[in-house]
Amino acid sequence: EVQLVESGGGLVQAGGSLRLSCLLSGFTIDRYTIGWFRQAPGKGREGVSCITTTDGSTWYADSVRGRLTISSDSAKKAVFLQMNSLEPEDTAVYYCATSHVTSTAAKEFNTVRTSWYDFWGQGTQVTVSS
Repeated sequence: EVQLVESGGGLVQAGGSLRLSCLLSGFTIDRYTIGWFRQAPGKGREGVSCITTTDGSTWYADSVRGRLTISSDSAKKAVFLQMNSLEPEDTAVYYCATSHVTSTAAKEFNTVRTSWYDFWGQGTQVTVSS
């Protein structure tokens, strides 16, 4: 059974940092793209970053590029999202998900689509106070 479990969310002041973790089980991490999405209250789910573990290629949404860094650890079956210089606009529930669509496609379209992703975690809340 494929499972994704996010952790690391919390309350932080603007300008602060958080590191989100996504622990995966039930499949081989090396064969997939892992993405991070977020959903703020009253808004749709937005893709923020993804990593294709076979070649390490990554993509970032324009709104987070330069502040967020995605990485993976195949041995731990984990993907991380280091979030720096957080802004109140980053407040949302953050989800990780798996896909067969590579980061190259994300770069080509400059987006990731929820329809590309098959399995999702339950999410972790990130709240940034001003």
